[in-house]
Amino acid sequence: MGMPAQQTEWTADMARALPDDGKRYEVLDGELFVTPSPRLSHQLVVGSIFVALDAYVRAHSLGLALMSPADIEFSPRRLVQPDVFVAPSTAKGPPRDWRDISSLLVAIEVLSPSTARADRQRKRRIYQSEGVPEYWIVDSDARVVERWRPEDERPEIIADVLEWHPRPDVEALSIQLETLFSDLLD
Repeated sequence: MGMPAQQTEWTADMARALPDDGKRYEVLDGELFVTPSPRLSHQLVVGSIFVALDAYVRAHSLGLALMSPADIEFSPRRLVQPDVFVAPSTAKGPPRDWRDISSLLVAIEVLSPSTARADRQRKRRIYQSEGVPEYWIVDSDARVVERWRPEDERPEIIADVLEWHPRPDVEALSIQLETLFSDLLD
């Protein structure tokens, strides 16, 4: 008779200790989540969104726009690697190490077949419960963005212009989704 498999409660430190093998390791509420390298179309969308966010964040001194790989640890049981994200500046200035980042202004995931379920369910709930003001799920196939906020039970579906307004004293960032998707994917 076989012995039941021992379940491991994964921590961020355990995931960081895994070999650097090109895969992305995240810990979603104590469970290890492993994803393969993304497709080229995924990376094109990630890069384009990053470029737009980076220019905007720098122009308005909001913090740092970054992209994965990254190790954002909300707790020992929560280590995530959003595709693109903005980390706010702290009282000491911009973050200098992954451990300096404990909150995000926006987190963005570009859907892949291997990550869609986790991005829409597990990671969404984590970002919402951690109080991330906006979580964008970019669906390149449908050419829309699902915008989630902490209190949302359903996403706002955006198909034309995605606007991000992180502070009332700065103008909103506007991303023309039709242009974004057609320039990269057509």
